[in-house]
Amino acid sequence: MLVLALDTATPTLVAGLARWSPKGGTEVLAERALPSGNRHAELLTPAIQGVLAEAGLAMADLDAVVTGLGPGPFTGLRVGVVTAVALADARGLPVVGVCSLDAIGSGARTVVTDARRKEIYWATYDEDGSRRIGPSVDKPADVILPEPVVGDPAFAAERLGRPVTAAEVTTAGLLRAAGPQLADPSSAGPLVPLYLRRPDATPPTVIKAVSQA
Repeated sequence: MLVLALDTATPTLVAGLARWSPKGGTEVLAERALPSGNRHAELLTPAIQGVLAEAGLAMADLDAVVTGLGPGPFTGLRVGVVTAVALADARGLPVVGVCSLDAIGSGARTVVTDARRKEIYWATYDEDGSRRIGPSVDKPADVILPEPVVGDPAFAAERLGRPVTAAEVTTAGLLRAAGPQLADPSSAGPLVPLYLRRPDATPPTVIKAVSQA
């Protein structure tokens, strides 16, 4: 099965192409990991085109699409999820969504990513990789993060004030997290982004009357 994997939940945009099978595991054919900031919409399509070209394949060769669902900022997540849905719909392919934190590191660990506003997104995993706590969003001072902690070292030094083991979203990690749903596409749930926060923009509670001259 040829799978396109996307993630736009963190400051590093990921687009990857891999062959996956239930017994053979994952063979990553091409991958782009690009510092994206707020440029997800600008960078994602060229990244997809780049991995396809590197692997010598075309969109018509794809069998499935996997996308990270966050947690992450609204705009970034929307770009990744909408792109995944549009590509899958155009080709009639199954599309699978996974928690992006599940695709960072492996084994027993606590994953942390930048939630901005002096907060972190985090989740804790058992040795077999199953998620035990989270995903959650909190201020670092309000939570105890079980060791080992993995994530972006530069971010962690600033936000947590301590070193962490370097790890980020990868194509292999996304497919590992998506494995059960790829094996049984009918089990894939709806693509619901993990925003974890209420939106900044909210509808007004009082409707002003419009005066007419």
